[in-house]
Amino acid sequence: MKLGRLIQFALVAAAVLIMAASASATTIQWTTNGVATGFTSAPAGYTITDGGLELLDAAAGVELLFTPNASPVGGNAVPSNVDFGDFLLICTGCATGGTAFGSFTFSLEITDVTDSATGVFTGTSTAGSVTPTSATMDVNWSPTQVGPGTTNATGGTNFSTTFFTVPNMTLIVAPNSGTPPGDTSIQGTVSSTLVPEPATMAMVGGLFVGLAALARKRRRS
Repeated sequence: MKLGRLIQFALVAAAVLIMAASASATTIQWTTNGVATGFTSAPAGYTITDGGLELLDAAAGVELLFTPNASPVGGNAVPSNVDFGDFLLICTGCATGGTAFGSFTFSLEITDVTDSATGVFTGTSTAGSVTPTSATMDVNWSPTQVGPGTTNATGGTNFSTTFFTVPNMTLIVAPNSGTPPGDTSIQGTVSSTLVPEPATMAMVGGLFVGLAALARKRRRS
């Protein structure tokens, strides 16, 4: 095969890969404002209120609230970092000292609106304490990924090629830390198995560079 045809063939193949990569960069609409999102167990002395989204110890003046996050208008292009929602720790009773905070569990239901699928991240927290300047609670998540397909799906059809991840652990910040004070966001990602890995794109880039150098050498000889 002549060099010109080889270059032409390689360029066409690379273009196909790039177009496939662009086509795979779909937009996913999702929400965590599902019926399964909320606290499922409470520490001693706390009650679960606000439709399951608040832990409240009225006597101690301590509350932990969760605000779910709906998909932004238009959704998120994949891959993308996302904010699944926010915990807000309030401790009006901390003005006179710290208070104990017992263990709890929390369910975070992710609904993939685009693919009509749901999955649940379960967060567990061991006992800790709260002062105005510190909080020793953390939330450990399991599983840390739902999707693609039926992986950890709890309802709907399946996640197709889309998958969502959360970190292994989320640290609850102190009542006077963060913006706004006491706010902890649950950071995660939404991605797709169709999105090419960086190594694949590097290989395509290297192919272009190599062919260009080969063409220059051919022209000089």
